[in-house]
Amino acid sequence: MGALPVYRWRVAPDGYATRRQLRAQGLRPGGQDVAAQLERPRRRREPLVAYLYRIQDAKPVRPMTPAKWAALEKANTARRTCPECGRDAGYVIPTSLGMCVTCAYADAQRAA
Repeated sequence: MGALPVYRWRVAPDGYATRRQLRAQGLRPGGQDVAAQLERPRRRREPLVAYLYRIQDAKPVRPMTPAKWAALEKANTARRTCPECGRDAGYVIPTSLGMCVTCAYADAQRAA
C-alpha cells in the first residue's frame, strides 16, 4: 500500500467519510483500511488529521443485543456510584474528585 491521499479541510471528494460521518449514516468502517486523510491547518502547530473511509465499503452498524444493553447499564451505574458513600450520585462522578461532590466537600457542607 502506498501513501495515503491527503485532502485539505472541506475539499475531500464524494464517497469518503470519517467514522463519525459513517455512524450518522448508520454505517461503520467494517474492517476496511483508511482510504485517505483529511488535514485541517492550524497556526504554529501540526495540522489536525481525520481519517477517511470509503462509504461504498462500509457496513451497517451492528444492532445492540440485550447483553450489550445490560453491560452498558452496569457500566453507567458504576460511573455514578460514589466509592466513598456507596450512593448513586445521580450524575457521572468527576474523575478529578474520585467521589461525589457531597463526599469531596464534606467539610464545606458541615460548615454551611
